[in-house]
Amino acid sequence: MSLHGPIISIEDDDDDQLIISDIIGRLGLPNPVRFFRTGFDALQYLAATPETPFLILCDIRMPLMDGIDLRQRINEDEYLRQKAIPFVYYTSTSRAEDLQEQVNFAYQLSVQGFFRKATGLDAVEGQLRLIIEYWQNCLHPNSTSAG
Repeated sequence: MSLHGPIISIEDDDDDQLIISDIIGRLGLPNPVRFFRTGFDALQYLAATPETPFLILCDIRMPLMDGIDLRQRINEDEYLRQKAIPFVYYTSTSRAEDLQEQVNFAYQLSVQGFFRKATGLDAVEGQLRLIIEYWQNCLHPNSTSAG
């Protein structure tokens, strides 16, 4: 993780992308935001970029490669694992049964957080502020690296 690296948002819903972009802009962060519609697109970027992202915000259900498969692939890749990028699920699963199953499975993959998307802009802003401020202050393997 790099405090100044990009925030990666993997989200296939255009409206959610717009909301996330707007809120991150309102928070006044220096980090660029890079959006990907599928886990496959994000994985290709992560494997090729020399950048060390600040944070990954990932939806669960997406076409081609879902968020669960993406996390598994990151865990299997030594290069990506060593970047120590905080990986947080940010999803809008509606059924309680699905949500609990997804949370349980996600934590088996060593994710650093699981958030159900709030409704309403103020609530979404509160969630994103909380997630970002936490990672701005949290120490982890690459937190003392330059960049």
